[in-house]
Amino acid sequence: MPTRPRLLSLGDRVRYEGREHSVVALHGTAVRLVDDAQAASVVLLGHLLASEGFAVLGTALSRPLLPEEGVLEGLPEEEAERVRWWQRHLTELMTGRPDADPGTPVRAEYDPDVHSVRQRELAKVTELREAGEDVALSTLQRLRARFEREGVAGLVDRRLVKPATGTGRADPRVVAAIEKVVSSRTDEATVSAQVLRRQVERLLADELGSGRLAMPSRAAFYRLLQAVSTGRHLLGSARTRRSLGKQPKRMFGQLAAARPGEVMEIDSTPLDVLVVHDDGTVDRCELTGLVDLATRTLAAVVLRPSTKAVDAALLLARAMTPEPVRPGWSDALRMSRSVLPYASLLPLDERLAQAAAKPVIVPETVVSDRGKAYISDNFRNACCHLGISFQPAHPDTPTDKPHIERTLGSVSTMFAQYVAGRNAEMRGKDPAAQAAWSIHELQELLQEWAVAVWQTRPHDGLQDPLMPDRPLSPNEKYAALVAAAGYVPVALAQEEYIQLMPRERRVIGPGRVRINNRTYDARALGPYRRQPSGAGPDGRLWEVHYDPYDISRVWVRNHREGGWITAIWRHLRTSLVPMGELIFDRAHQVLAEREQRKPDEEAVARAAAELLDRATDGPGDRPARRQKRKNRADERRDRKAVARTRATSTAARPRPEPPGDGGPPPDETAHDSEEAEKTEELAKVVPLGIFDARKEAKRWW
Repeated sequence: MPTRPRLLSLGDRVRYEGREHSVVALHGTAVRLVDDAQAASVVLLGHLLASEGFAVLGTALSRPLLPEEGVLEGLPEEEAERVRWWQRHLTELMTGRPDADPGTPVRAEYDPDVHSVRQRELAKVTELREAGEDVALSTLQRLRARFEREGVAGLVDRRLVKPATGTGRADPRVVAAIEKVVSSRTDEATVSAQVLRRQVERLLADELGSGRLAMPSRAAFYRLLQAVSTGRHLLGSARTRRSLGKQPKRMFGQLAAARPGEVMEIDSTPLDVLVVHDDGTVDRCELTGLVDLATRTLAAVVLRPSTKAVDAALLLARAMTPEPVRPGWSDALRMSRSVLPYASLLPLDERLAQAAAKPVIVPETVVSDRGKAYISDNFRNACCHLGISFQPAHPDTPTDKPHIERTLGSVSTMFAQYVAGRNAEMRGKDPAAQAAWSIHELQELLQEWAVAVWQTRPHDGLQDPLMPDRPLSPNEKYAALVAAAGYVPVALAQEEYIQLMPRERRVIGPGRVRINNRTYDARALGPYRRQPSGAGPDGRLWEVHYDPYDISRVWVRNHREGGWITAIWRHLRTSLVPMGELIFDRAHQVLAEREQRKPDEEAVARAAAELLDRATDGPGDRPARRQKRKNRADERRDRKAVARTRATSTAARPRPEPPGDGGPPPDETAHDSEEAEKTEELAKVVPLGIFDARKEAKRWW
């Protein structure tokens, strides 16, 4: 097998610049070489060893290269045995020993110190012919050259080696045409291989002329198509093919974050879960998340019917404020019971005493795609106010933010699969009837899951370089980076949290501040009623901030003395549930559809509370199979049926004890039936005439 010199010494034969040379002198780092034409040259040793094609052709002090494993795997046993046979003979020809073991004695006729390469080749040809192997000298020289250049792989029959491209000896023009057609199908719909074969045939006819090049057989074309389209998902999902086509045709870069919040990624994706929305309809929702690159912490995650700019801005605020422990959560989910550095962070923010085991992370750089919610002025202003560097990704390049893409996919597989829904191939027969959670309830479950499961689960992307077999969890990685990087997060203050919310300018009336048909009031507004603010474009209106997903209160900026005034919703006491703007608007719409031109605000509040109760109760009393939405006439009939049932089952006065047979008295039953019939309004009967074909025929003419 080919050899590698232990050292370069006088008398060695080397190949340099395509010719054979002999080493005649060594002086420091300079080597004097003489070729067969007696032309001498002096070369620096470093240049000689690094030159292209350099090889030591013969030396007594040499050792074999490391054995090549796996070269003979997959070959027929006869071919593998032939390669091993040639390997022994060529090793003997080059080193004088059949197995290149320094302890094996050198055969005299193959001693490289005594005989030249030509003499050894002639001796080996003679030996093989005497053994019954008729081998030509040119064949031996060709195999020796390939053995020196490629090792054992150079001795394998080329006809038994599969080409790396998989196209074999196919016509290059056909392969080029298939490659061109495959490349053009990245953004197109998926078609069958038969359609692709016709496209290749037409392309060859247009470029070379009809009938100039014969197409391969159907089976051969399918093999070529599979070889060319490997890894492109040509005949599979078009969505996967487009996603693969967006990947860069180069080595992927990797951004390493050394501290929490150094780089964070934000994105939204439709969550394939069926939920009960505030208006009672069953549909999917949208998941918006913010993930930290250094710790893989799911800093904030929200569910919305559709993501808006205010959702993206509030997501930043949620990441920078402690996550409170909700009622009903286990004490094991508290930050004080976790691996997070609770003792060192508590003096910075007293709110951490009641916080869940999720770290507070201050973003430094946020990467997002170019969705409308993220490139809006609202989100950009929020980043500017918080001192966050906003970095939009390249257009249509999801690989610029792969961590949030994978994180949202993990939420779908690890959390959403337990909820009714998922894609059409995975869901059950009637998923709408199985939708058990409203969007608010599912949001609470998602918050608890993020703390209990995601933050404590070991993540493969958080492997320590010194302990690669034990990945860390996001909470463990955060604790390690805080200790190593000296990271001290300063949580977002209440004033800053309010500043991120959407704002309106309103007048402080005699007894109220109105935002979207809702009335808010506070004692602190007393001195400012019917007073100008002295700020803004006209100096009359006051700046009011509100949370669209919690309409229980608003915040009025005090332009006179500074700070904020918290105004409470007037009907909060009668609607002790958190309501968002979407459900309030839906309740307003429901009442407007009942032909009430100006719905009373209190009635709207009651209707909104009823909607929330209906969504919160879930489908417990819902039939197993959801029926189509009924019209108003059907709803009136249902109400009458309920009234009749209630009238027959509940008496207006105490009833006497039933007789022994268990049935009610005849007169009582008849009395209830009469009352039930009174509650039902009979429709007017309109008689229909009999169709007469003869009379109708006379009218035609």
